[in-house]
Amino acid sequence: MDEKRLTIERKTYALILCTIVFMMVYNFAAWYLSTLNEVPSFVFGFEKYIPFIPWSIIPYMTSGIFFCAVFFFCQNKEQLKVLTQRMLFVTIVAGLCFLLFPLKFSLPKPEVNSSFPGYSFYFLKTFDSPFNQAPSLHIAYAFIFWSVFRNLKRGKTLLLFWLILLGISTLTTYQHHCIDIITGSILAHFSFIIFPYRKNDFLYRNFQVANIYFLLGWVIILAALLMNQFSGNIGLFLLWPGIMTILIGYHYQKNNIYFLKDKKGNIPWIKKVFYSPYLLLYQIFWKFFRKNKIPVEILQGLYISSRPDRETLNNFGITQKTFVYDLSAEMEELSTIKDTAVYRSVSFLDIGTLDIHETQKLVSEITEKHKQLPPDENILIHCTMGFTRSSVIGILVMKNILSLPLTEAITLMKTLNKHAVIHTYLEDFLKKF
Repeated sequence: MDEKRLTIERKTYALILCTIVFMMVYNFAAWYLSTLNEVPSFVFGFEKYIPFIPWSIIPYMTSGIFFCAVFFFCQNKEQLKVLTQRMLFVTIVAGLCFLLFPLKFSLPKPEVNSSFPGYSFYFLKTFDSPFNQAPSLHIAYAFIFWSVFRNLKRGKTLLLFWLILLGISTLTTYQHHCIDIITGSILAHFSFIIFPYRKNDFLYRNFQVANIYFLLGWVIILAALLMNQFSGNIGLFLLWPGIMTILIGYHYQKNNIYFLKDKKGNIPWIKKVFYSPYLLLYQIFWKFFRKNKIPVEILQGLYISSRPDRETLNNFGITQKTFVYDLSAEMEELSTIKDTAVYRSVSFLDIGTLDIHETQKLVSEITEKHKQLPPDENILIHCTMGFTRSSVIGILVMKNILSLPLTEAITLMKTLNKHAVIHTYLEDFLKKF
């Protein structure tokens, strides 16, 4: 049996398995809920303004096509395995939610007279269930579909647009309420976290961090709408940090190292306002949990630390001959350093991946500066907390200058800096040098 045929058979088996599980879970939940005397509904007040758009049944119905096709777009065995795990997970968890927290759609659906939409709505009325609502499997599946389609070289923009239409259509066809949409989004990102793709591959690290931000953002948005429903408009205030958190996830996914600080290390005032909850949280973490408050000398004249405060600067002795490399993407540098030392902002996202080319350029620059460093000059490399980013750059610089094997450079760093945190994905990253 050739590899191509084997691959097609595996994809077909995965499709059949997920289809059988879906039919069993969905139909059992629908049957069981239909036997109950009463099934409640949950509708947000603003949902009465959502229009009914008959032709939106077209993208809604294509979910079944995507369900069948997505398995055959997988490019390798691991991707197929992760897709299957995610599909089975959201199907089973959604089924449990249908049984434990039953809900039904409650808005009256207008009659549809035109032929094609009319037949489609008749099909839905015959075969679909008004009970299996929260979380919406249409939404959870759409996110999972995109996790595969986003890797395509052609047509992915069109597919993204269509999947967005599919998501909107769950509301405009009067098939789901908003709580179903949000909980479906939460379920999808929960599956991404539990079943990550290439967990230890540094190239996919940002996706894993982004999914945590996405999940948290959807949870905050749900909390905002629930508070607004039961406690008044004050709950809508939470929409701000919810949207902000989702945007941070987006920037992590794109590895946008300048989403806060510009290339000079400054954060524009408009970003300071919008991202103020995020910046405040980092300020608190930095104040109470940072390590390496006193710079650690890893080579003669070369130091690493967390973001220094004024007391640290006074003790360290920043001068015009001090070179400072700021690796933090989330906190501005002290003005004293910018005004006094030779300052360079080279941002890397916290607990994310580091760009290979930017890292290589930075390491080469610091290596050359250290080789030419006079006795009365120092180099300080710092990140925000002093755990990872400064340690990674320090390892590579020591490896260059001392001509050490990677393992010895890592061991030496952990000896000199007991707070260094080098995750598995970072070891994979370091091996690229």
